[in-house]
Amino acid sequence: MNKTSDIVEQRRKKLEDLKNKNINIFPNDFIVTNTVKDVVNTIEKAPDSITENDPVFVLAGRMMAINRFGKTAFVRFRDRTGQLQAYIRKDRVGDEAFSLFKQLDIGDFIGIKGGMFKTKTGEWTLLANEIKLVCKAIRPLPEKFHGLKDPEKRYRRRYIDLIMNSNVRDIFVKRSKIVREIRTFFLKRDFLEVETPMMQPIPGGAEATPFKTHHNALGMDLFLRIAPELYLKRLVIGGFERVFELNRNFRNEGVSTRHNPEFTMLEFYQAYATYSDLMDLTEEMLRVVAINVTGSAVITYQGNSIDLGRKWRRMPLLTAMEEIGGIDPGLLDDREKLLDFASSKSINITQKTGARTARLGKIIAKLFDILVEPKLIQPTYITGYPVEISPLSRKSDNDPTLTDRFELFIAGHEIANGFSELNDPDDQKERFLQQAADREAGDEEAHYMDEDYIKALEYGMPPAAGEGIGIDRLAMIFTDSASIREVILFPHMKREKNSATII
Repeated sequence: MNKTSDIVEQRRKKLEDLKNKNINIFPNDFIVTNTVKDVVNTIEKAPDSITENDPVFVLAGRMMAINRFGKTAFVRFRDRTGQLQAYIRKDRVGDEAFSLFKQLDIGDFIGIKGGMFKTKTGEWTLLANEIKLVCKAIRPLPEKFHGLKDPEKRYRRRYIDLIMNSNVRDIFVKRSKIVREIRTFFLKRDFLEVETPMMQPIPGGAEATPFKTHHNALGMDLFLRIAPELYLKRLVIGGFERVFELNRNFRNEGVSTRHNPEFTMLEFYQAYATYSDLMDLTEEMLRVVAINVTGSAVITYQGNSIDLGRKWRRMPLLTAMEEIGGIDPGLLDDREKLLDFASSKSINITQKTGARTARLGKIIAKLFDILVEPKLIQPTYITGYPVEISPLSRKSDNDPTLTDRFELFIAGHEIANGFSELNDPDDQKERFLQQAADREAGDEEAHYMDEDYIKALEYGMPPAAGEGIGIDRLAMIFTDSASIREVILFPHMKREKNSATII
């Protein structure tokens, strides 16, 4: 047996011994009236009024450390709000309770009641009058000084990661605050929060490969949604002029530090607004979120200071390709020359179809991803995307080959995609037909034709603008996390070898 197995066996023997003594090792009758934070707040408000017997606190938590000294012991236990030291004395808790305590281990949950006192070292400590086993842990926690470091194990055993690593807990608390602040921002501006289907008969709203499933009762195939866009715009048509949704999308794509097949998106739509209005709105929103979550509009990400407080840069796509990507502007309207340029840089335009069948817009987008995107550290809006890679965006009045669309980049990450909405049903149908042709040519991520959406547009959609923001990537930046797996509680991973075996 290995060390862990030995410890588990020892703990199971303790468990059986406690059962034989008619001790309930998994009770549910201990009433908690305080948290560690309550104790800290009481001390901060009136430290001189606290005695060993008044006030009396009743807390519970997991034991993280035990130091035994014969008939006394110090323990550190933790609840959801923090960690506290407690002092256990046999003559105070009684022989029976102390005998039980001697059989407890690090990782067990205890209920504890008592007043506060200061130790000789000046640390406020709970002096236990009562102690009770609340839950016996059979498996040991990782060693104190080694903890849980291996990323693979941390992601697979997130529950242990959360127990052992306070910085990980802080990341997910901060993520929750980010979502709360976003929701508050939109509700204050008269947006209606809605929910749209997760399973859709036609996947739409983004260029991505969907997950496919089958509904037995309906006798039809369905797709996990890749985006809620077309349903949210149906709601705009129906008269909900401001809507937003915070929910999951699913895309059957690779896993990386920036991609997880299941991820959280914010999408919102506003009637009588333009893509320029949404850039202003997004700038305001993310500045508010940063201040309320981190305390400042200036944040640090992977060694870079990101200033969300100043006016954000706006730059046309083709200008960025020239000035940041270093591409001769004479190449940007010549498909063959651009392909040759990509080849000279060893850039693979697409793995799914032959490079020579790729459309000009796709080539530009791929080159942008590699040559420009990583260099966009400060918040930057890239505008003016080609029509052929923006099938749902309104054409620019100034240049019909481009659209009124932007993407937002922060710290080299694409954070948002937004545009003035295409509300001409005939134009939309033509674009869907072109997408269908692209699918026939081998582009698996091209949009599907959605006849019902075309029909909805024929009833009339007011001029509007919409945007999607990746919550996971936003959380990465606000928590200074290098990988998307750090901000997703349970990221998708390959099946673990011997995963059916419990050790």
